[in-house]
Amino acid sequence: MMKPIAYTRAAGLPALLQQRIAVLDGAMGTMIQRYKLTESDYRGERFKDHPTDLKGNNELLLFTRPDVIREIHEQYLAAGADLIETNTFGATSVAQEDYGLPELAYELNLVAAQIARAACDKYATPDKPRYVAGALGPTPRTASISPDVNDPGARNIDFDTLRAAYYEQAKGLLDGGADVFLVETIFDTLNAKAAIFALDELMEDTGERLPVIISGTVTDASGRILSGQTVTAFWHSVRHARPIAIGLNCALGATLMRPYIEELSKVAGDVAVSCYPNAGLPNPMSDTGFDETPDVTARLVGEFAQAGFLNIAGGCCGTTPDHIAAIAKAVSAYRPRVSGEKFFSAMLDAA
Repeated sequence: MMKPIAYTRAAGLPALLQQRIAVLDGAMGTMIQRYKLTESDYRGERFKDHPTDLKGNNELLLFTRPDVIREIHEQYLAAGADLIETNTFGATSVAQEDYGLPELAYELNLVAAQIARAACDKYATPDKPRYVAGALGPTPRTASISPDVNDPGARNIDFDTLRAAYYEQAKGLLDGGADVFLVETIFDTLNAKAAIFALDELMEDTGERLPVIISGTVTDASGRILSGQTVTAFWHSVRHARPIAIGLNCALGATLMRPYIEELSKVAGDVAVSCYPNAGLPNPMSDTGFDETPDVTARLVGEFAQAGFLNIAGGCCGTTPDHIAAIAKAVSAYRPRVSGEKFFSAMLDAA
């Protein structure tokens, strides 16, 4: 039997996931939009002469408007989140190339983790610890799919470039005080494998061992991620990482996500399952850009909890602290999906 991983950070998280459904925070972008920031907010003094537009590079606010990021984290913690995500979805050198700022990657992740760490430490209590989830986004490039419809073999990124970018990102998150790594919004399993490889490499190099949460996104009603896998195939492609949780986020909203989170909860053995959907489908006329009010999203996620699918619940695009407070209340009535000593599947135990 394979021994449980001895985590050097967030050592209490496995037990928490067996005791109750943990709550993840909601959207960062939705909240940033509420501040109606301008180009000058993103530039600050440091980037005032940068040659390209920077508005929309939300990670840059870690330097120029850290007060905004800190306030958003604290609102989610006040709403009851157990885990908050660092503002690092696009903080790889690969993603920052779009703004001509790839050299900032390590510093962005370091500062993001430090800001989230301070917020968690402020709200943590002995009976409710708070965890910093270092967020590793998918990057704007895909290792599996051609960007050129006329050349199926073309690629605009390779595995080694992704691995190096993810290693740099994860090192910044680790040095800044992250407790957990969250590889999220995965639309290409090969990108995710590069992130997993980098995390293994980093943890081997440093001697630190952090829980890893892996979260894919089903992009249409076929029930597949963009690179073509069903959620079952996706799970079998990443299970070697021995994640503490596997899940789905973003994309279709909870209503259309239900069959896929149910499928994942059936195939993922004793691994914890996470789910943080969008607040329904996009609606540009809505204040948040999405239709669902907190009570609607919370009712849907609560139904997942009632059905026994979940160990971690939260929100993605369009969700706010009000959504997270409602989700926290809804799932608190239900037991988590797994109880036992471990979160690993039979195949791995037999290995």
